[in-house]
Amino acid sequence: MPPTVLILTERLDPTADLVVAALAERGVAVYRADTAEFPSALTVTAELGAEGWDTELRSATRSLAFEDICGAYYRRPSAFSLPAMNAADRQWAELEARVGLGGLLATVPNWLNHPNRIGYAEYKPVQLATAGTAGLRVPRTLITNDPDAAQRFARQIGPVVYKPFSSALEQDGRRMFVYTSPVAAEDLADDAIRLTAHLFQEHLEKAYEVRLTVVDEAFFAAALTSRSAAGQIDWRSDYDAIDYAVTSVPASVREGVCRMMAALGLRFAAADFVVTPAGEWYFLDLNPNGQWAWIEHETGLPICAAITTALAPTH
Repeated sequence: MPPTVLILTERLDPTADLVVAALAERGVAVYRADTAEFPSALTVTAELGAEGWDTELRSATRSLAFEDICGAYYRRPSAFSLPAMNAADRQWAELEARVGLGGLLATVPNWLNHPNRIGYAEYKPVQLATAGTAGLRVPRTLITNDPDAAQRFARQIGPVVYKPFSSALEQDGRRMFVYTSPVAAEDLADDAIRLTAHLFQEHLEKAYEVRLTVVDEAFFAAALTSRSAAGQIDWRSDYDAIDYAVTSVPASVREGVCRMMAALGLRFAAADFVVTPAGEWYFLDLNPNGQWAWIEHETGLPICAAITTALAPTH
C-alpha cells in the first residue's frame, strides 16, 4: 500500500473532511477510522518481531499496515462501542481496548498531535504554568474550592472572571456550554464552591482577542473583535457578533509559543490570547485539538494546507 495518512475521528466531522479532500488532491492515500468501530467493525492484529510490532487495522472493506503510515491525525474519535455486557465486564473491556489498541496506536510515528501529548496539554494548570515559564504573559489566576480564598483573591485583584476547566457538559443528551463569567467578591461567599475545583482569573481589558493556530513552524493569527457585550467577555458565546481580521504575531510571543509547544510536545495547537489596549499579549488557554476550519473560512488563512503538509511532508 502507498504511504497513507491515518485519520482518527468520528463519522460526522466536516473539519476532517477538509483534510481528507486536501490530501486526495495531493494524491495521498487516507485511511479514516473511528475508535467507535472497535471491536465490532474494526479489527486489530499485531505480532511482535525483532524490529517491533507488525500491526494491521482491518475493516470490512480495507486494511492498513502501520508500516505504511506516513502521518496520523488525531481529530475527534468516539468512545469504543462494546457489545452488551454487565458493568464490571464493560469497565474491564474498555480498559483493555484503551491500553491494547491505544498502546499500538501510540507507536505510530508523525502524529498531529500524539494522543498522549493531547491528554497532558489539555490540563489548564499545565498550560498556564508552561506558558509563564516560556516567557508569555499570563493573567493572575487562582484555582481553589475554598470560598474564603476565592473572596480574598477577588478583593486583592479587582475585577475577576470565573472560567471552567472544560467548556462543555452533557445534559439530557445535549451538549451544554459554560462560558467565562464576571464575578464579584460578594458572589463567592457560597459553600457550593467547596464542591469542586474552580478557576478564577483577573479580568483583562481587551482591545481584541486573537485565535492563534500553530502547525509546526507555521503561525496563523486571527484577530477577533466582538460587537456584543456577552461576546466581549467570551467570544464563543456569540459567534454572530465577531469581526475577523488577519493579524501578525510579535516576535516575543512567537518565540514564547514555540517554547511552550516544545515543552508540551505539540505540533498543532489553537491558542487564545487577549491583546490589551496597550498592545500587550496575554495567553489565556490552548486547545491541542482545537477547531480551525471556521477561522480559515472567515479569514482565508491556509491552515488546511499546512496540516496536509505536516501529515504528508514529502507530497
